[in-house]
Amino acid sequence: MRLLAIETSCDETSAAVIEDGCVVSNIVSSQVKVHAEYGGVVPELATREHMRNIQPIVQEALSLASCSASNLSAIAATRGPGLPPALMIGWKTAQAFAYAINRPLIGVNHVVAHLYSVWFSGTPVKNNMDDFEPNISLIVSGGHTIIAKVNEPLNHVVLGQTQDDAAGECFDKTAKLLGLGYPGGPNIDRLAKSGNPRSFHFARPMLNKANDDLSFSGLKTSVRYFLEKNSSLLSKNESIPDLCASIQAAIVEVLLKKTLRAARRERVKCITVSGGVACNSLLRSEFQRVCKDNDIHLRISPQDMCTDNAGMIGLLAEMMHIQGDPPAVLGDDISPNWAIN
Repeated sequence: MRLLAIETSCDETSAAVIEDGCVVSNIVSSQVKVHAEYGGVVPELATREHMRNIQPIVQEALSLASCSASNLSAIAATRGPGLPPALMIGWKTAQAFAYAINRPLIGVNHVVAHLYSVWFSGTPVKNNMDDFEPNISLIVSGGHTIIAKVNEPLNHVVLGQTQDDAAGECFDKTAKLLGLGYPGGPNIDRLAKSGNPRSFHFARPMLNKANDDLSFSGLKTSVRYFLEKNSSLLSKNESIPDLCASIQAAIVEVLLKKTLRAARRERVKCITVSGGVACNSLLRSEFQRVCKDNDIHLRISPQDMCTDNAGMIGLLAEMMHIQGDPPAVLGDDISPNWAIN
């Protein structure tokens, strides 16, 4: 099977060619520089960039894979969730492509693609689902923070999720309060390496709640109030790393403890972590430490699979096709608020 996949859910334009469980090409064009001056993703600008980039990115993916349209078995694209105008560019491109070459169209939920991306690895990246074991999965990104239980491939259920801000959103918004550039998460991670995480204490909302839901708006608010009362800290360069380390420690502690608690309760011996925030160095090291101490097998998405990319979209689409999931109807619309179960 040879499949073309397209991803445009937010601010990455990506296309990939998948062949028999292996990523043959995976082209990603990031828009970070476009949105940096605005401190976040501007949907109108994201859409404009997708329109500009989608055709050359698809052509590059096909060329790198030495693949022509007639060689394709199917077309896949992110149908949701995401920014509606951004999703529309990729989805309509995929619809037109599938119609033109009379191939099935597979609509993919990109959060589910993140969920299974921990099983996509190697050089070149391939589907390693043969190593699957039941797990508790943490999906953590700028738009989503979800704890799910995965019983078997393509059989998952959400146990809890953020009730307000996602963890990645909290990173970016607190970074903005500190006067750091966009994207804020990587900047906080970089500066926190030279800071003391015990310098300041910030709220850990819902940490002690028995359920698996999360919340990060209260943490963001506690940082804002703290900085309003201690505004002089922002003018002291030596305080910024300590602030970054303290904020990062609060976010990671909530994610770690809630995920570990779910794994213990559900009596599974595997935890997976995926999504853009899975690139965070403290999150990775803390999960590695705690899982080792508790004899839990840990799988974290490879860094090139953490952010949005068409490779993971295509690999999941291939799994869905092999399992027998019916293809999308060519006239189907995008699903910007598509829940994962």
